[in-house]
Amino acid sequence: MAEANTAVSEQNVPFAGAGTAETVQLMVTVNGVDRIFDAEPRTTLAEALRGTLGLTGTKIACDRGSCCACTVLRDGLPVCSCMMLAIEANGHSITTIEGLAAPTALHPVQTAFIEHDALQCGFCTPGLVMSCAALLEHNANPDQEAILDAISGHFCRCGTYPHVMTATLAAAAKMRGDDNG
Repeated sequence: MAEANTAVSEQNVPFAGAGTAETVQLMVTVNGVDRIFDAEPRTTLAEALRGTLGLTGTKIACDRGSCCACTVLRDGLPVCSCMMLAIEANGHSITTIEGLAAPTALHPVQTAFIEHDALQCGFCTPGLVMSCAALLEHNANPDQEAILDAISGHFCRCGTYPHVMTATLAAAAKMRGDDNG
């Protein structure tokens, strides 16, 4: 186990010696902007996004990877940011809920979640939106099984799953340009 951690550190930390004795310096592209910051090796990506970078849209609920509320995209793929160390994001591109939308308009998945009541308390919503958006980037015409697979790790206490399904199908249609209304 120690060898794996050493390999990860050596591979992902190009700024050897930077930071303090207790931190490492990381360079991560977050929402299209290169960010350089110091973090303790034990800091999770979720903690760094929220505490260090001030991106509080990423929610920490279970803090052990069992609810997926903290889902962000690492190089376009969904990951639970509470289960990923910030050091593992070094040199990668991270997209959070704050970076999903265009400057002047919400992402189609965000709009569809609103239009189809796919949220209630909203705590799990950012993670669900990120997973559904990632699905639609890789599958323009998903069926219900593909959507269920994409959201299978998400835990929504309010039970909005049927609305999430409807919203994702609507967003897919809009993104394909075949929505009629």
